Amino acid sequence: MLVFGDLAWVPFTYSLPAKYLVEHDPHLPTLTITCILGLYLLGFYIFRAANGQKDRFRRDPEAMSHLTYLQTKRGTKLLTSGWWGRARKINYTGDWIMGLTYSLLCGWNSLVPYYYAVYFAVLLIHRSIRDDELCHQKYGDDWIEYKRQVPYRFIPGVI
Repeated sequence: MLVFGDLAWVPFTYSLPAKYLVEHDPHLPTLTITCILGLYLLGFYIFRAANGQKDRFRRDPEAMSHLTYLQTKRGTKLLTSGWWGRARKINYTGDWIMGLTYSLLCGWNSLVPYYYAVYFAVLLIHRSIRDDELCHQKYGDDWIEYKRQVPYRFIPGVI
């Protein structure tokens, strides 16, 4: 089933906004395109900055000594400040924002190109729930404490 998804479902889903644009030019004003580009860059920044911070912390914790973390019983560290102190899956937020902009470029005359953004949101939400369960199994009580310190999953102050 995974092979089918990788070979058929993913290419269809991810290219749907581009396929839509081939036949339907939304004639978006320059200001709208500029705003969508700005939103894309925001998503890109969040995604890359969060993942980069986590990578730098893993490779050289001393260089990232300004960040706070929860020392787990397993001997690993869970970041509780910086990007990862704002939300546990902040990188997913940036990734989804980028995906949303692909649909926004198609305008507002059809819901078809927005299928990708909705599908991607469902995929990321499901993945985050699955990750949460796995992390709870992996870290036990430390995960409960981590969730207390970092209560938001995607958007700081919201969800």
